[in-house]
Amino acid sequence: MHPIRKIRLAALLGCALACASAMGQVSGYGDKQTGEVSGGQLPTVLQRVGVEQHLNTPLPLHVPFTDETGKPVTLNDYFDGKKPGLFALVYYRCPMLCSEEMDGMASALQMVKLKPGSDFNIVMVSIDPRETPQDAAEKKAMYVKRYGHPETANGWHFLVGPKTSIDAVSQATGYGYVEVKSPDGQTSQFAHASALEVVTPEGRLAQYYMGVEYSPKDLLLGLIEASGNKIGSPVANILTYCYHYDPQQNKHSLIVSRVVQLGGMVTVAGLGGFMFLMFRRDIKLGRDHSLTKRQNG
Repeated sequence: MHPIRKIRLAALLGCALACASAMGQVSGYGDKQTGEVSGGQLPTVLQRVGVEQHLNTPLPLHVPFTDETGKPVTLNDYFDGKKPGLFALVYYRCPMLCSEEMDGMASALQMVKLKPGSDFNIVMVSIDPRETPQDAAEKKAMYVKRYGHPETANGWHFLVGPKTSIDAVSQATGYGYVEVKSPDGQTSQFAHASALEVVTPEGRLAQYYMGVEYSPKDLLLGLIEASGNKIGSPVANILTYCYHYDPQQNKHSLIVSRVVQLGGMVTVAGLGGFMFLMFRRDIKLGRDHSLTKRQNG
């Protein structure tokens, strides 16, 4: 094959892979995916899980929570009109997805000039009412250390609370999740999606970021705009799901399932088809060129 054609096809392959990554926010989770999804449908438990973007909706600022030190708090302690914040519903003993979500946030914030505490607050709320301030404290210590700036610890807030408070927050943010119990009823995990929200200083939802990887530029812009009480626009609802127990298979399994926009799949399929046609054309041209050389010889 002609060297220029090889370069062109390599570029097309790179473009196809980039489109798959950009459209689906996929970053190599296939090796973590177990369980079966038949007929293109999500597992039954995940059909009740998702994130509806409630832009400009106020958080329930006065429902009670407890912070990582055991102190009673409300969300109004962090969204009191002074600075914006990053907000997420997670749970601290999540076996997979929540840690990846917080890893992605911490990694992105390392490249953002604004600092937690002085410029904005980070507020995490556990969806598991059984978790304790100790669970919250351990998770906070882990991510302050990962972020690499211990002086910003006063800007990181990890909360626990009763189910009534958790429900109020999940309804306000449009965050759907399902508790999945083991067959003996002794343990349970949560089926949930991953989303990070930017919140205005007054406590209104200004922007959603889906998945577990976040653009530092987007976070910076979102925080700057939210600080001026500007509300963003809905984003593509590409969700990352996680649950630990599959009751249909009667066994524990980890499922990380991504819903990729149809447009992304069509784009990649189209590029793949184009590449196939180009390969056939190059093979035919090469064969014709060889035949021509033999005939002329």
